[in-house]
Amino acid sequence: MKVLLQAALIYQPASPYHLQRHNILIENGIITYVGPEDQEADRRISMDGLCVSSGWVDMHSFVGEPGLEYKEDLESLVASAAAGGFTEVLCLPNTEPVVQSKGAISYIRSRAESLPVTLLPAAALTVDTQGKDLTEMIDLQQAGAIAFTDGLKPLQGADVLLKALQYVQVFDGLLMNKPEHTRLTEHGQMHEGLASTRLGMKGIPALAEEVMVTRDLQLLSYTGGRLHFSLISTAASIEHIRKAKAAGLNVTCDVASYQTAFTDETILPFDTNYKVAPPFRSQYDADAIKKGLQDGTIDALVSAHMPHDTEAKNLEFDLADFGIINLETSYAVANTFLSDTLNTETILVKLTSGPRQVLGLPEPQIKVGEPANLTIFNPDLTWTPTAEACRSKSKNSPFFGLELKGKVLGIINKGQIVLNHSF
Repeated sequence: MKVLLQAALIYQPASPYHLQRHNILIENGIITYVGPEDQEADRRISMDGLCVSSGWVDMHSFVGEPGLEYKEDLESLVASAAAGGFTEVLCLPNTEPVVQSKGAISYIRSRAESLPVTLLPAAALTVDTQGKDLTEMIDLQQAGAIAFTDGLKPLQGADVLLKALQYVQVFDGLLMNKPEHTRLTEHGQMHEGLASTRLGMKGIPALAEEVMVTRDLQLLSYTGGRLHFSLISTAASIEHIRKAKAAGLNVTCDVASYQTAFTDETILPFDTNYKVAPPFRSQYDADAIKKGLQDGTIDALVSAHMPHDTEAKNLEFDLADFGIINLETSYAVANTFLSDTLNTETILVKLTSGPRQVLGLPEPQIKVGEPANLTIFNPDLTWTPTAEACRSKSKNSPFFGLELKGKVLGIINKGQIVLNHSF
């Protein structure tokens, strides 16, 4: 099948076609023409404002399969990812059982072979993500694990982190950790500040993240290795990482794309769809996140996709689980709430080359002879997400009914095309 993207604005800084409008012909999954001339095609994709980039990568998504399929299974995750423009998605290991065996890695990879989105399994760093004994990381890496992390469970033991940083250097592995001192966040519900005091809720202090960032950076300086911080949220954390990078440490970080959409002062009180971890912070922190994205301190934007069934969210605020779904809205949320600071090109770097550099993945090229791994989008098109149109099994989103700017039109990957828009 021949598919023609007509007069598409190409975003790929390393390409000679960057910021140029061209026709792109894809034949049986391979790019066969890039240029100004019209081409014969079985299907034409054309609209004002049509843009294309290499496929987007998400570094932080939860999938419930195996064991928690009622929240999200692999098919629904892929459908959500494709709708959100992602052609590659890192899956956290917090399933039941935990992803900590070669069989579990092979299961995810084989199940995704025929699907239009490539799933990148992350393996547990410690057995059963309990933060004690290290998993068989060399075997897991050889089986295809893209990184090592306890995912939703922040690693507390300094001794375990030290050993892990030493161990992954044997095979240049990537260690990912969500920085959170769980004793300091115990029973916390939202950011610790005036808003939490006013609402009578126990706060989650910024300090809980910052003390772990400084600890982990000290250990990284001592041992060497590669360390990635997941879901950074505070100004001080960003500043610590900025200084560590300047000092030459091999450290990277990401932030949830929704983190600047709201602050602790703007969330709807007691609405559990605004209950996320780390929480929506202060305006000062949100401004620091924008600066960190702008100057390159923050390497990637992630969806932090965390699906929950109704029973986990339709509760009193203090009893509800943390997390929201965001794969389908991740780009639009970033484009809507960051456009005052970041241009389209910079946002796309945080979705394409940024996460690929962290994960050690090759960058797909938009040129003749290369397999098509593309995201098609329109940064100026507005739309309103709804629960009815949502592809996820779960519906826990604060963005339903909110007009967003920036619409994913579809993806082309692994010889398959998935479109969200009628052409």
